[in-house]
Amino acid sequence: MKRDIRVGIIGTGYVAKTRAEVFQTDGRTQLIAVAGHSPESTQEFSQQFNITPEVSWRKLIERDDIDLVVICSVNRDHDLMTQVALEADKHVIVEYPLSLNPQTAESLIALSQQKQKLLHVEHIELLGGLHNSIKDALDKIGQVFYVRYITLSAKHPAPQKWTYQPSLFGFPFIGALSRLHRLIDLFGTVNTVQCHSQFWQTESDYYQACLCNAQLKFSNGVMAEAVYGKGDVFWQSENTFTLYGEQGILIFTPKQGQLIQGETVTVLEVGTRRGSFAKDTRAVLDYLCDGTPLYITPQQSCYTLQVADAARQSSELGQIIMMESR
Repeated sequence: MKRDIRVGIIGTGYVAKTRAEVFQTDGRTQLIAVAGHSPESTQEFSQQFNITPEVSWRKLIERDDIDLVVICSVNRDHDLMTQVALEADKHVIVEYPLSLNPQTAESLIALSQQKQKLLHVEHIELLGGLHNSIKDALDKIGQVFYVRYITLSAKHPAPQKWTYQPSLFGFPFIGALSRLHRLIDLFGTVNTVQCHSQFWQTESDYYQACLCNAQLKFSNGVMAEAVYGKGDVFWQSENTFTLYGEQGILIFTPKQGQLIQGETVTVLEVGTRRGSFAKDTRAVLDYLCDGTPLYITPQQSCYTLQVADAARQSSELGQIIMMESR
């Protein structure tokens, strides 16, 4: 089969390697070049996949032999790289968030439409077993009225990584956009947002730990609480998704679910999250080659970004933010 889609990757980490493996084994694509954070990582990646190392991400985008640019970089750089790639008439895959600023994200979506190029914002949380198990079980508990989603990651010591740098990662619920997107995918539009946050910080652009608690009131009446924290003040990690309905309770972890109705407890299976990045990559290729609809639109991701930014504003101002007037 002819390899019609020529691909360049920005980034050399785990996600970039996972996508590169798909591009090299899928007959519809040809992996051309890579640009990493450092010359050393770029050279190592290029040798592993037998592709061209580029001196910068701009040089990679400028190449005439690339149709699709895959952006696997720090959050801060997503919007600039996306803009340059779209202006160069490339299709784009970018990890969430599309931007740290919702208005910038909206302008990039408009640019992709103007250029008639694909802009795909990855949300693999929708493809994994946990999210689909939740969706499959929802009707078992009747009308849902309250949801609590807790993800806490204990790290000792806190790593010196960009994900602990506000300028690179963004406000926690923006950088970890999937924590809110799971809820919005399940329950729709949001009316109000209130958020409280705390940071354990010894340097101006680095924290050792953070904790954010956001309360969302959905248009359908569901009240949801999202708790996200990480770092060295936590001594036990937790990942629990609890849904309260008028006919029962669902409690999910990444490994197992429980349906509780009175004294009856039913164990529910949860599928794996393995292979989600590969699934996402193949979905993009199906869209480009066959027109198969993607599982998410950039507008949906942008809406969640607006909600996450409302959480940031609420945290900073100490106010409830009304989404209806935004």
